[in-house]
Amino acid sequence: MADAPDATTAATTTAATTATAETDETIETRGIEPVPENERRGRVRELFPTWVAANISVLLLTMGAGLVVFNGLNFWQVLLAAVVAVTVSFGLCGLLSLSGKWGGAPGAMLSRATFGVRGNYFPGMILWVARFGWETINAVTGAYAVLTVLDLLFGIRSSTPLIVVTLLLFVGATFVVSGMGRKVLNLCNTWSTYLFGLFSVLVLGYLVSTVDWGAVFDRPAGSTALMIAGIGTIAAGGISWIPTGPDFARYLPRTAPGGRIVTTTVSGAALVFVPMVLMGGVMAVATPGLAKTSDPVSFLGDVLPMWLSVPYLVTAVVGMLLINSLSMYSAGFTAQTMGVKLPRAWAVSVNAVISLVGGLLLMLVAKSFYGSFITFLTLLAVSFSAWVGVYGVDMLRRRTMAVPYEAEGLMDTGRTSRYWYAGGFCWQAMTAWAVALAAGIGFTKVDWFTGPLATTWVGENGLGWAATIVIAAAVFALLPRPREGAAADPSADAGASASADASAGGSAPAPVPARGEAPAAVSDPAARTASPSSSD
Repeated sequence: MADAPDATTAATTTAATTATAETDETIETRGIEPVPENERRGRVRELFPTWVAANISVLLLTMGAGLVVFNGLNFWQVLLAAVVAVTVSFGLCGLLSLSGKWGGAPGAMLSRATFGVRGNYFPGMILWVARFGWETINAVTGAYAVLTVLDLLFGIRSSTPLIVVTLLLFVGATFVVSGMGRKVLNLCNTWSTYLFGLFSVLVLGYLVSTVDWGAVFDRPAGSTALMIAGIGTIAAGGISWIPTGPDFARYLPRTAPGGRIVTTTVSGAALVFVPMVLMGGVMAVATPGLAKTSDPVSFLGDVLPMWLSVPYLVTAVVGMLLINSLSMYSAGFTAQTMGVKLPRAWAVSVNAVISLVGGLLLMLVAKSFYGSFITFLTLLAVSFSAWVGVYGVDMLRRRTMAVPYEAEGLMDTGRTSRYWYAGGFCWQAMTAWAVALAAGIGFTKVDWFTGPLATTWVGENGLGWAATIVIAAAVFALLPRPREGAAADPSADAGASASADASAGGSAPAPVPARGEAPAAVSDPAARTASPSSSD
């Protein structure tokens, strides 16, 4: 254990660890504080509809069309690209989700243990900003879907006032659902899975009976390089969910099987991801303009009959609303970790406002939705990948620890925190993250920027995100292993603190155990369980 926290920190920690169980209430009021073991009543199977709902987006149709139109891939290459992309991206998401059940806290909070209580602000801020962009893209897509339904049913054409009202309603609904919390999200995710699955089967049946399959299968194969690049493009969406994974696993008991968490995550995502990307590729053969349209939704009115396109779009609107709700749910934790002094339900208001403003700019000012979307996905993958590499190595090291994440240390942001390191920064993690982020940007090529490494084999094949993960992990693994605790901070006046305790008749604080060692005492009896490796 670290030195005893001051009165303010102690009060905060006590309030957090003695909070009333909220998992049975309709509205979740728990914030970033770790969930005690006796309140973790979640089931692994609950993750399945969560990751299904996280992929209910017509943007996957647009990305599948892009693989055909811009990358020149054929049917089998699109199928392979979709399978590889979802397996790699959501496989990583599932693996890093295990830290959620180890520490019972959101990913943004657990990241303090990796980067330090102050160092975590830097990657956390970039992840937060990237999440703004993802929520904006989804809000715009949802608004376009509503506009398309209004046009198909009532002949109401899009206009600036209607765009503003539609986007405002969509973001407002997202804010309400995300603010309700975990229980409401799980319920909505389950029903949306059934509805969207039903209409997706109908769409697949319609395509099977109407598409010119001769033209689909006669397309020549594209180059391997473009297929690899396509995998990276469509995998970016899954990579963006990786830091969020622990948020949905934090209510799982530490005994929950790790293998089931990973397979449930991948299978839930793949159930929607693969068919949607493949459907987009098939549609693009008959409608090449699908990947070039100014909005990502209106084409469905041309490709599908009204009796099918309208209900399909309505369920897609619900799906995209849930995607944004899941994202904003996690964004609330990130905001609190960044220092926003608001309850989680209200902390998401920051993201809601930015999504509204960004959405209006994208719908009213931007000339190409697809171009803006692909640029964003490319930068998104790099920014998240640098965090993934460092966090993943840190997780591997904690796997053998009796207490991988200490609740008091996570909540304590002062020098007494177990995760204070040196001045609040774990310089090894910060160095690896910064080096990998710089390298990833160097490999990047988008409409308005070309990095100095973009012409290398990695850059030309769109593997900058993968190289970023490898570089971050390698640099962090090769640097000296950090030691946790306030004692690692040379500026901390440990000697003076010990003298003060002795003069007051108390005993000196117990030494902070090095990483990999079990602490001398654990405040939470439930944390005295076996190493997480026993159930992973």
